[in-house]
Amino acid sequence: MSPVTRTAAGLASLTVAAALLAGCTSTAPTAQGAGDGGPITVNATDTACEISTAQAPAGTLTFRITNAGSKVTEFYLYATGDRIMGEVENIGPGLSRDLIVEVPDGGTYTTACKPGMSGDGIRAPFSVTGSAQRATDANAQLAAATAGYKRYVDSQVGALVPKTQEFADAVKAGEVEKAKALFPVARTYWERIEPVAESFGDIDPRIDGREDDERDPGVGFTGYHRLEKDLWVTGLQPDSAAIADRLTADITDLATRTRTVELTPVQLANGAKELLDEVATGKITGEEDRYSHTDLWDFAANVEGSRAAVAALRPTIDANDPALGPVLDQRFEAVETLLQGYRVGDGYRLYTQLTPEDTRAMTAAVDALSEPVSKVAGTVTA
Repeated sequence: MSPVTRTAAGLASLTVAAALLAGCTSTAPTAQGAGDGGPITVNATDTACEISTAQAPAGTLTFRITNAGSKVTEFYLYATGDRIMGEVENIGPGLSRDLIVEVPDGGTYTTACKPGMSGDGIRAPFSVTGSAQRATDANAQLAAATAGYKRYVDSQVGALVPKTQEFADAVKAGEVEKAKALFPVARTYWERIEPVAESFGDIDPRIDGREDDERDPGVGFTGYHRLEKDLWVTGLQPDSAAIADRLTADITDLATRTRTVELTPVQLANGAKELLDEVATGKITGEEDRYSHTDLWDFAANVEGSRAAVAALRPTIDANDPALGPVLDQRFEAVETLLQGYRVGDGYRLYTQLTPEDTRAMTAAVDALSEPVSKVAGTVTA
């Protein structure tokens, strides 16, 4: 997510145990906007977030957000505790985007527009009535998709823990060059599953926050990027070892929590798109790894994670829209081929070695991929 977005106490659209987020598709019809037969409309301006209805029946909800303001904006649906049920980012002035989320459980949720993509946004309560069946309860193909992607998440977390420990150990030993070499490697596993990892709003700011992110009181600048600054800019600090210990503790905590995550088809689809948004807002711009300039490692990992989520859903995509799968294949391959041109040994060229033509080519390739990926959520819920 964008740097400011990540301060919003946990992004992603995943569910922990129960029925968090958009997680569960239902057999209920798409929610209607105030009974008008269409999606729930959201008119977002720089000072207001006007939603056509403040309640909807449980099931698959579609919000259509139009940015009528002058700032780039975002829209979120939160469950209790600011757990993100679904989100759309980077909605430019004059543009509209759809957010499809599965909300099988009735209750009080919260909507938020974030003009300028910062802060808590313009919030309002949103009521969901009744309950709906989860898609994975009734559709074996979708159940297999979520189970398969969960295995992928488990495998990435399984590598994330020891690789982060290895990185932290190098920091604590004062082995600066070794730690620098391990930094982008450890982050690869985080970046592949970022929508899942970021769904835990309390630990994400500690693990992946950046120095200028907005934070809750008492939350300091820690995690990967604090150590990145120590290694590349200031030199190791008196508290660098403690920061390394905090990072490994948080990653271990994350590994424990992901065991309980219950993924849903829409979460997979939204997560695939979120990863590409991450590329567009943080990696292509060079903002993510501003000290080490190892952004292309993260770029590649985000694309790999996006492709893994889409691949898990491929049987359903092919069944519901046979033309979409080949387009997705072609666009993923185009991005991956482009990235191969920036390979250096086992890694990638530094961001500071890229030319404006390079970043323009990357932007075009990612934009071309984002377009069909944005259709996946609607396709799997069709």
